[in-house]
Amino acid sequence: MPSLLLKRPLAVIDLETTGTNVASDRIIEIAIIKVFPDKTTQSKVKRIHPGMPIPAGSTAIHGIKDEDVKDAPTFKQAAHELKQFMDNCDLAGYNSNRFDIPLLVEEFLRAGIEFDISKRKFVDVQRIFHLMEKRTLAAAYKFYCDKQLENAHSAEADALATYEILEAQLGRYEHLQQDVDALAEFTKEEDYIDFARRLVMQGGQEVFNFGKYKGRSVREVLKAEPQYYDWMMKADFPLNTKQKLSEIFHNMMLKKM
Repeated sequence: MPSLLLKRPLAVIDLETTGTNVASDRIIEIAIIKVFPDKTTQSKVKRIHPGMPIPAGSTAIHGIKDEDVKDAPTFKQAAHELKQFMDNCDLAGYNSNRFDIPLLVEEFLRAGIEFDISKRKFVDVQRIFHLMEKRTLAAAYKFYCDKQLENAHSAEADALATYEILEAQLGRYEHLQQDVDALAEFTKEEDYIDFARRLVMQGGQEVFNFGKYKGRSVREVLKAEPQYYDWMMKADFPLNTKQKLSEIFHNMMLKKM
């Protein structure tokens, strides 16, 4: 059976959170299954104090209550340990390109810890599944591995199931290449700049992907209406979006000097 070819470790992650808003919600549990090129694995599971009450609706999904994390470290306190564990790793998960990785990056930004993603590859197992079969994690686990997903919404169980599904997908689809670079390219969607996809690349230039300037060049808009930059920086956009917008804006300012 074909198996994943790794040039460097792959960190398969799963998060349990206070909700689904990348800008305002917080991590309360993170599981990381670190898979090495020789297929040995290490795992890290950590509860996190979110610094806010856990909504009852979220507890109903993952079972984690406020009292379960009352003595847990904050993300800022755990950030260096988590960053070190994922150093030199590519990243994978289930719906990770749209949720887990963006929220993880947002938490690192809030903590003031640099978590460089520029040279990492992202493999979204849900994206492979949806491109091939279009179902859910539990259904994917049954479909690919012929197993029932026990302890669903336990971060560790979900992360382990995700890795097993990825290996099974490689066995099922002969045309899927076995290396992370090819899988990252296969699962990639639009050419986005920020994880929230407010800014995307089109025709070699940065373009707004929302609001009244959707489809317009970011640089042209900011040049004509610099107050739009100020509005975005003050509004409730994810920190990652503001970071990328600032990089574009400051690059424009440097070229004027």
